[in-house]
Amino acid sequence: MDLSETRALIAVPIALLAAAGIAAAGSAGGAAIRGIPVFTVCVILAFLVNWVAFIPATIRRTEKFYDITGTITYLLTITAAVVLSPEIDARSLLLLGLVAAWSIRLGTFLFNRIHKAGEDRRFREIKHSWPRFLLAWTLQGLWVTFSLAAALAAITTNLRAPLGPIAYIGLATWLFGFGFEVVADRQKSAFNADPENEGRFIETGLWSWSRHPNYFGEIVLWIGIAVIAAPVLRGWGWLTLISPVFITLLLTRISGINMLEARAHEKWGGQARYEAYKARTPVLVPRPPGNSHTPGDAHLL
Repeated sequence: MDLSETRALIAVPIALLAAAGIAAAGSAGGAAIRGIPVFTVCVILAFLVNWVAFIPATIRRTEKFYDITGTITYLLTITAAVVLSPEIDARSLLLLGLVAAWSIRLGTFLFNRIHKAGEDRRFREIKHSWPRFLLAWTLQGLWVTFSLAAALAAITTNLRAPLGPIAYIGLATWLFGFGFEVVADRQKSAFNADPENEGRFIETGLWSWSRHPNYFGEIVLWIGIAVIAAPVLRGWGWLTLISPVFITLLLTRISGINMLEARAHEKWGGQARYEAYKARTPVLVPRPPGNSHTPGDAHLL
C-alpha cells in the first residue's frame, strides 16, 4: 500500500467525523425514531447507499454509476427525512420537490455525459486503488450530507411554521439558480455536440457572462434551499446553513473551478483568443459582456 492509499484510508474516518458533527448539530430539536434522531438516520443512509454501490464498482473498476448513485442518494436521503418525520408540512414538501427536481435533472445530465465520453477523467487512476476509490464514494456521502444539511434540519425539526415571505424569497432564488444552471449546461452540450467545435472553448451565451455559469447557478440554488429552511432553524441547527458555504468552497477552492481552470490553461493557455476571453469574462459571478465581445470559441469541461 503506497502513501496515497494510506492517506485515503485515514481520510475516510475524518469524513465520517465531519458528518457526525453536522448530524449532531442538525439533530438538535429534531424528531427521533426509537431514540435515534431522524437527521442522523438520513446521514447514515447517505453513506450506506454509496458504500453499497462501491462494492460492484470496485470489482468492475468502473465509475460509470458514480453520478447516478449520487442522484439516488439525494432522493433517498431527503425522502427518508420526510417519511420518517412525524409531521409533514408545506416547507418539507417544497424542499423535497426542489431537491428532487435538481438531483434528477443533474444526475441524468451527468450520467448521459459520462456514458457518451466513455470515461470520467477524475477516476482514471483512483478506480484501480480500492482505498482511494472508497474515499471517493465516502466523500460523495459527505457531499450529500453537507449539501442537504439545512433542508434535512428543516424537515426533521419539531418546530413548524407556515411558509412566509422568506420562504418565497428562497424559492425565487432557487428558481433563478436552477434556471441559470440548466441553460448553461444546455448551451455547453449543444456546443460540444457540433463537430465543428471540437477542440474549441465556448465563449457564447451565458459562457460569455461567466467562465463557469453552471457553477454559479449551482451555488445560487443551494442558497435558495438554505433561505427556505432558515425560518425553522434554532440553536445548533443554524450550523446546517453551512450547506451553501460548503458548496461554494467545494466548487471554487477544492475541485470544480480550480481543476477546470488548470485544464483549460494547459490546453489553451497563451493563445491570444483564450487569454482575451479570460481577461474580459469573470471566473464565476456573471457580468454582461461588453461591446468588444467577439463570439467564437468554447471552453470544454
